[in-house]
Amino acid sequence: MCLVSGEHDDLIRNTAGIARDRDPGAAAEQLALENAIGSNVRALRQRYDLSVTELADRIGISKAMLSKIENAQTSCSLGMLARLAAGLDVPVAALIRGADGEREASYTKAGQGAEITRTGSKQGHAYELLGALRGEHKRLECLMVTLSEDSQVYPLFQHPGTEFLHVLEGVMDYGHGRSVYRMEPGDSLILDGEGAHGPTRLIQLPVRFLSVIAFPDGT
Repeated sequence: MCLVSGEHDDLIRNTAGIARDRDPGAAAEQLALENAIGSNVRALRQRYDLSVTELADRIGISKAMLSKIENAQTSCSLGMLARLAAGLDVPVAALIRGADGEREASYTKAGQGAEITRTGSKQGHAYELLGALRGEHKRLECLMVTLSEDSQVYPLFQHPGTEFLHVLEGVMDYGHGRSVYRMEPGDSLILDGEGAHGPTRLIQLPVRFLSVIAFPDGT
């Protein structure tokens, strides 16, 4: 993860978003509102090609305060919302869009994932579905794969999208296209699912690994 230092010591930034300490007593609704306002203000500012300093000067607040708003570190009063909306030339409603929408999550207790059948199941491959989630642009599927002494190598899986593998137990050789990778506990592999792939040699059993597949639109 690429970390970037900012003016706030309690922020950790990367390309995926921001992590920060939160008040354990804060209501979820309040946090959702703060996050929605911050995200909308930042998106509108960037759409109009304004820097933080430029927008802060236009609204009449400090750069530090605007940064806190965009990073959901402070609650906005109605007066502040009105000033932000005026500075961005949008209705107040545009700043709170998305605050009332529930975000999906998939939770699975240990050992309670549904057993599913995939290509290769008859060769002794056991698949436990840890969760699946359809996001705005793609579907995500998470599997726990277990290979035992009954398993056969089957290096001919193909599917659209991108797959991430992470070995938890055992040792195997895993093929993708013309390449073969020695996979041991802690090893990871990200691959293009269109290339033929699968275990080519089971070295130390049982083998257990996580498989996370991000399918493209329309799959």
